[in-house]
Amino acid sequence: MASLIPRPWLLSQEDQNPAIATGRTLRWGVVSTGNIARSVTADLALLEDAELYAVSSRTQAAADAFAEGHGFAVAYGDDDGIFGYQRLFADPAVDVVYVATPHGQHYEIARAALEAGKPVLVEKALTINAREAEELVRLAEAKGLFLMEAMWSRFLPSIQRAFEIAASGELGTVHWISADLGFPCPPNPEARIWARRDGGGALLDLTVYPLLWPLGILGFPDAVDARGTLTEQGVDAQNVLSLGYSGGAMASLTSSLLAHGPRSATVAGDQGVLQTFGSVNNPKELHVRTGWDQERVETFDTVGTGYTYELREVTRCVQQGLTESPTMPWRQSVDVMRLFDGVRAQLGVTYPNDER
Repeated sequence: MASLIPRPWLLSQEDQNPAIATGRTLRWGVVSTGNIARSVTADLALLEDAELYAVSSRTQAAADAFAEGHGFAVAYGDDDGIFGYQRLFADPAVDVVYVATPHGQHYEIARAALEAGKPVLVEKALTINAREAEELVRLAEAKGLFLMEAMWSRFLPSIQRAFEIAASGELGTVHWISADLGFPCPPNPEARIWARRDGGGALLDLTVYPLLWPLGILGFPDAVDARGTLTEQGVDAQNVLSLGYSGGAMASLTSSLLAHGPRSATVAGDQGVLQTFGSVNNPKELHVRTGWDQERVETFDTVGTGYTYELREVTRCVQQGLTESPTMPWRQSVDVMRLFDGVRAQLGVTYPNDER
């Protein structure tokens, strides 16, 4: 039985170092200068065939500071009514774009990049809702351009190995999965992670990671029951999703901006169990036990922080003229947004983008 999420190209190679070049050097443009942009840029600099070329921000000063601090050649801020990202997209030297803005801006900015003829990597979640995701996919398809949601965990050796173990039958028939991700985040309605206008809350920011485990092992569920705690601003501070499958398997997923959690995944079968150690989105150890036997431990190291693996996939796909990644295909990004639309309907969470 094969994993439900195809094994990335890199992990089928003899040398699985994501830093090694796979073709011509690509000049990257990065939209935003926030925390995730800093983290991903640091890993991008490790790729032999990546050039940190351009960065944009709302102010020229912020763009200049980021460019100087991270080694970008060009910086674009808003100027005379033209957004910095529009100026970046108009630069013919930019080969590929990474959009690292808050969720609420993903659709608008990714659409502008595609309209300008740029291949795009968009930070997860791809958009606010399924309608926006479908529109981006249609545009990328019409223009023959690469588009991918930045679900970096799909490309990690440890998570792909866990999927492989589950698919091998070593655990027997998988009957249940649990996964969680949580940390206390100081309440601040103006902060991106809490702001309704930005698509704030635990669902779009965190739940994509616990959800990856049942998707990779059991597939998309037949039923989803959601419960959550909402803030005064109407975003979810935490949520619990119960997934049901026609064959009887179940999954329980917890995401929280209120409390610390173990940040682990458990995959339970009738012949054995697999548990992760290290964060659920980048586990460093897999503990596998068959029956009552002594468990074995498989350990993993990553190059850089771990974003290098998805960045290698994007680079390879663009170099080869592909429009989507087999490991993170458009259809699954749209289907996840549909699932989240259903969860938000149960929780009572809406965003301004929904009214567009």
